[in-house]
Amino acid sequence: MPEPRAAAQARAESSGSALAGFDARALDGVIAGWRERADAALVRALPDSEAEPRRLHQAMRHAVLLGGKRMRPLLVYASGALFEVAPSVLDAPAAAVELIHAYSLVHDDLPAMDDDALRRGQPTVHVAFDEATAILAGDALQSLAFAVLADTDTLDAIRVDLLRTLAQAAGVAGMCGGQALDIDATGAGVQLSLPALERLHSLKTGALIRASVRMGALCGGADTAALAALDRYARALGLAFQVRDDILDIEGDSQTLGKTAGKDLAQDKSTFPALIGLDASRARLDELGAAMREALEPFGPRAAALHALGRLAIERDR
Repeated sequence: MPEPRAAAQARAESSGSALAGFDARALDGVIAGWRERADAALVRALPDSEAEPRRLHQAMRHAVLLGGKRMRPLLVYASGALFEVAPSVLDAPAAAVELIHAYSLVHDDLPAMDDDALRRGQPTVHVAFDEATAILAGDALQSLAFAVLADTDTLDAIRVDLLRTLAQAAGVAGMCGGQALDIDATGAGVQLSLPALERLHSLKTGALIRASVRMGALCGGADTAALAALDRYARALGLAFQVRDDILDIEGDSQTLGKTAGKDLAQDKSTFPALIGLDASRARLDELGAAMREALEPFGPRAAALHALGRLAIERDR
């Protein structure tokens, strides 16, 4: 695995430019700084809530700015940091992937989908506004994501790769395809096989997580070997994120989760605990954690932030 290039080191900013020597507290500070950068980039990207059409603009801001883990933007910054990419270069892809994620949640919460009234501890967009506005807000967030990404401060060839990566992850070969499989399986009265369930979530949840990791690396000119290793890490992370989600749906409460707990069971969804049990699901999390660590070994201590985000996915309580 190639070491960071001298030219890239020269243009890197201090936040996240050298993670090897950071202790856990300092690393937490770097990640917190990335989260603040992502929030600031999202505020810049979103339309003014007082500009017309105000209701639509307010719904878009409601969907994006009321909290969230910002896991996908953090992955963009963390993978970019491996290659000493300046965080300012990563702001646009970090914001774009979060806008896609936010649009997907708006549509996922609609009555035609999961019909949920609570998201991030707040009323979902169709509840706070109305169903038609929620549909438009999701559509507008999706188009805004690609507009933001098109303005990325990087080489044209890299910009095209970024646009392609995000489009593929959001479409039928990624998130939308996974959602369609989830709809087909929900309420069918038959649990999916484990390979089928893992494939569903590798598309619905995992594709956007893989895109996040890949976009940060693409901004740093990562080679084929580096991209392959990061893809292995991201595949394990995406699946671990969903396994943990399924466990929390059983063990968590709505106040802590910020969304309605117990929905999976109520809707007869195929989940990992329903298919293999809670103990086996926890064991699967351990396996995926080991897979993430193995995938990141070639990067050494430079991958400290990616390791930390992997642990967060496995250990989180919401």
